[in-house]
Amino acid sequence: MKIHITGNAGAGKTMTARKIGNELGLQVFGLDKIVWQAGWVKSPPDVRAAALQALISMDDWVIEGVSDTVRNAADIIIFLDVSRATSYWRCTKRNWKYLFRNRPELPENCPEILIIPRLLKLIWRFKANVRPKILADIAKRPERSFVIKDEHALDRLCHDLTPAY
Repeated sequence: MKIHITGNAGAGKTMTARKIGNELGLQVFGLDKIVWQAGWVKSPPDVRAAALQALISMDDWVIEGVSDTVRNAADIIIFLDVSRATSYWRCTKRNWKYLFRNRPELPENCPEILIIPRLLKLIWRFKANVRPKILADIAKRPERSFVIKDEHALDRLCHDLTPAY
């Protein structure tokens, strides 16, 4: 099973991926370590493409992040479609803890303080620049895609994805 969890910064991608990965016994990967190198330097396109190809060629996975390549390779797409306010609030809570140090899912030397202006713009622009493409991809295969707008819907989906024991 290949599951892609996508959404805006602060949508809850990492936590959702971990939860689903644990429930289903699937390996979880985040795209931040592929997109970014130390010091918040973007990885070269060829390096990103090779790393993405290596991930999606695996038999089973949960990958969290924003990527057309991953979305197209996934059996199931979960789009965490939260409001800007929710994204901003969650990023504030998350980033406060890691303001001057790295989150575990990031490369070295990537403290949050260095990316705050970029992050604010990214969250604001997501609805116009990224969301329409994700929704268009989901519309092509609605039977394997889920748009999640709140915690209750996410809990129901996690329950439905988990095999009964």
